[in-house]
Amino acid sequence: MTASATKSRAAIGLFGGTFDPVHYGHLRAALEARETLGLDDFRLLPAGTPALRTFTGASAPHRLAMLQLAVEAYPGFSVDDREIRRPGKSYMVDTLREIRRESGDKPLILVIGQDAANDLDQWFEWRTLFSLAHLAIMRRPESRIGWKGELRKIIERRLTGEVGQLHECPAGRVLPLAVTQLAISATGIRKQFSAGRSPRFLLPDPVIEYIRKNALYFAAQAPKG
Repeated sequence: MTASATKSRAAIGLFGGTFDPVHYGHLRAALEARETLGLDDFRLLPAGTPALRTFTGASAPHRLAMLQLAVEAYPGFSVDDREIRRPGKSYMVDTLREIRRESGDKPLILVIGQDAANDLDQWFEWRTLFSLAHLAIMRRPESRIGWKGELRKIIERRLTGEVGQLHECPAGRVLPLAVTQLAISATGIRKQFSAGRSPRFLLPDPVIEYIRKNALYFAAQAPKG
């Protein structure tokens, strides 16, 4: 493959989440995923109205603003706000269809955690995901693999241990991805703000300042999730 052809098919990494708020656990995992996968184009996708979650502590515009503040100093990351702009619930399959139309046959790599992967068969049109993107599943040592039934068969058939295979075709492979997953949770951070404690060193200072300026997470105790 020529250099120009390689560039034209450069893979795109996609890392979705509610980011409520974004914290160093998200950012460290995203950085390691980007480096391991060898990606120049790595996009963070904040969910608008999450389909499988009933609670968000901050509105979609606030979550988007915090994410933009968090990554503005890191040129390797970009923020894709299409799910924020799209009305209705956020379904990853719709997002992948849009990006596939825009990117042609470039490999798309959707980066998700093991817990999300265990519940993948609860996602809307989950079988279609494999025809639209590769999956890179972030794992930590204590992660529990909970694939069952049809989902297990599909994933095991598509498993690879070679990053290079994800760059050779547009979609369809599943790669286990070892990353450092810090023991930081958005739920815990929301509780710290609500209790008046400092969350410094858990998330970027510009995000902390934004939360305080806009009085986010102070009014009520966030439920677990």
